[in-house]
Amino acid sequence: MSLKYKHGGEVSDSIGLLISILVRYPEVGTINYEPKDQVLRFTFMMAQPLAGEAIQQFEKKFRKSLEVYNYLEDREPKVINLKYTPYDQLMALEVQRDVITLSRDEIDLIIALVREEFGATLVAENNDNIMEEELMIQEELIDRMLESVRGTVPERQLIAFREEGRVMVFNK
Repeated sequence: MSLKYKHGGEVSDSIGLLISILVRYPEVGTINYEPKDQVLRFTFMMAQPLAGEAIQQFEKKFRKSLEVYNYLEDREPKVINLKYTPYDQLMALEVQRDVITLSRDEIDLIIALVREEFGATLVAENNDNIMEEELMIQEELIDRMLESVRGTVPERQLIAFREEGRVMVFNK
């Protein structure tokens, strides 16, 4: 996946954050930033709908894992929501987290939980051609931009997604 910025001027930290998350985590299908609520919405796509019981078990495990993680980090998350949207042959899982208490390590945990539970059915882009060094750079950028976004005045709503190996970012 190549990074090309088609933008007239500097890329804001909120745009850069979305781009870096999509580059670093190929499991994330789309990511939305809601500046008014200071919430990031990660959307994962599964290649098949899930049964109600599987959803409930995952949600329980997911919430408990994030609760323990945030307790150990001495943080009190304001928003931790899961939303499932079934389609004909697919299912979307949306994870909502506030950027005020979110960290890159917690994003790693979210990705690991989703990958562990839905790995076989998870729709993800192949990023084997991205070198380990580039992934580490993206992680550093995510850390820096999360910190920067926390202290900013709300900007515009953004959505980012992949299309044919490129990351696209749009105003909502």
